[in-house]
Amino acid sequence: MAAFAVEIPFFFFGTPSGHDVEFHLYSWLEVLSQWKHGVFYPRWAAMAHFAYGEPRFVFYPPASWTLGAILSAIFPWTIASRIFIWIVLVAAGVSMFVLARRWLDRRDAMFAAVLYAVNPYHLVIVYWRSAFAELLASCLVPLLLLFVLKAVDEGRRAIVPLALVLAAAWLTNAPAAVMIHYSLALMVVFFAWKRRSARLLLVGAGAVALGACLAAFYLLPAIYEQRWIDIAQAVSAGSRPADNFLFIHTTDADHDAFNRIISWVAVLEMVVIFVASWTARQWRETKRELWDILLGWAIACSVLMFPMAVVLWKVLPKMQFMQFPWRWLLCLSMIFTLLVTVGLRRWWWRGAVCAVAILVIGMAWHRVQAPWWDNASDLHEMQDNMADRVGYEGTDEYTPVGAEPGAIDKDARNVIVDGPAHAAIHVYQWDAESRMFTAEMSAADQLALRLFRYPAWRVEVNGHVVETAARAETGQMLVPVSAGMNRVQIIFVRTWDRAAGAWISLIAAMSLIVWILMNRRRTSDLGPRLFRSEVRGLTSEV
Repeated sequence: MAAFAVEIPFFFFGTPSGHDVEFHLYSWLEVLSQWKHGVFYPRWAAMAHFAYGEPRFVFYPPASWTLGAILSAIFPWTIASRIFIWIVLVAAGVSMFVLARRWLDRRDAMFAAVLYAVNPYHLVIVYWRSAFAELLASCLVPLLLLFVLKAVDEGRRAIVPLALVLAAAWLTNAPAAVMIHYSLALMVVFFAWKRRSARLLLVGAGAVALGACLAAFYLLPAIYEQRWIDIAQAVSAGSRPADNFLFIHTTDADHDAFNRIISWVAVLEMVVIFVASWTARQWRETKRELWDILLGWAIACSVLMFPMAVVLWKVLPKMQFMQFPWRWLLCLSMIFTLLVTVGLRRWWWRGAVCAVAILVIGMAWHRVQAPWWDNASDLHEMQDNMADRVGYEGTDEYTPVGAEPGAIDKDARNVIVDGPAHAAIHVYQWDAESRMFTAEMSAADQLALRLFRYPAWRVEVNGHVVETAARAETGQMLVPVSAGMNRVQIIFVRTWDRAAGAWISLIAAMSLIVWILMNRRRTSDLGPRLFRSEVRGLTSEV
């Protein structure tokens, strides 16, 4: 019901059109289209950059676009994103409920679940950002804390569930995965120091390694193939950490307006965390270690959002690719929810916190920057752009090296001659990962394709693999052909990194299944042995 309440404005204004909405919705349509053509795991976004393409799905984790494509196949397109948001908010609440029930009664755990599902940062994501993958990753943060605590109590038995959470983080959202791994390191080091146990460090390292192996089918290609794209654009001006600290000022008015919204949301959560941690005296005395790690985690998240932490963002590995320091609100919101629940026991206090949160969001909506909205015709236009093969704008950081999206001809044919020769061209197939055509040439020349050059494309002319080139102005693929009839086949092949990643994930998954089955058999055999031992003991006494 709480998740549905978040979507009530949708009935009046339409579907939120946040910063990332087109990226995600076009990805869903792209995946759904490729599924219909038999491509189970897409790698190349064929309609990106107005049908010149980009390797989007090599680098963007699969969880959100898989779920989005499934919903797009089942439900009407105009409500697919609304259903996605509702499912994810409910799932986030469920994960918080599972964590909260470790210490709280059902009523308080239910409050924690509702508050986490609709916490202020989630509302910002829903209304202003449309960052569906990051929203999905919020379901994993409570589970991270839950399984770290299990690792503290149970040791190596918690490696598997903790590794599954870490693997799920990599497969959901890369910036969130970086946050989750740094958070894991903080908690593991704290508890290892507190308990004087180096074994806990080994448990954490084992979970990290197993999680990376399970997600290797995505991770290894994403790491290796970065050399083939313009990945530095991910931290260009406006997307750098230095441009996105709290209350920062830039030359972009819209950027600064959103920054003020997210800054006040962060300040709200920090103040409430401070007050709630101060009032949670009884809980602090009985759960001292947990209180310490929550407060330490909250301080770390808060510090990293301010400009004074700029050195850490430059020094710590991969931190700069999180882009936005305020993304640490993903973790801070979970701490905010727990401390409000345990520190503000009176319901009128809790109601006041919720009212203030709603007031901050409402004031931001009306006084700072209103959300943007798409109506049904806007969403249908996306479908038409895909069906008519018009395509859509690509992503700067996923653009192949040497490509120049700003110089392309959006109305170009799929194949044209790049020189003075004449040709009769017939296209037989032009799918996402396979293209086939013939070209009867009057003389040897090059053919320019409506396709950006990328090393994973293998080109065969008359059965022989040929070396392609890139047009200097645009970066589109140039295929050398000889005079006469040429049969050209282009396939997006499985590179060695994709094959190796898939094998690593498969071996890790199979080993994990075998280990679980053996552990269950050992547990089931232990019961009868204990029973026979007790019977022998009783018999000897008699």
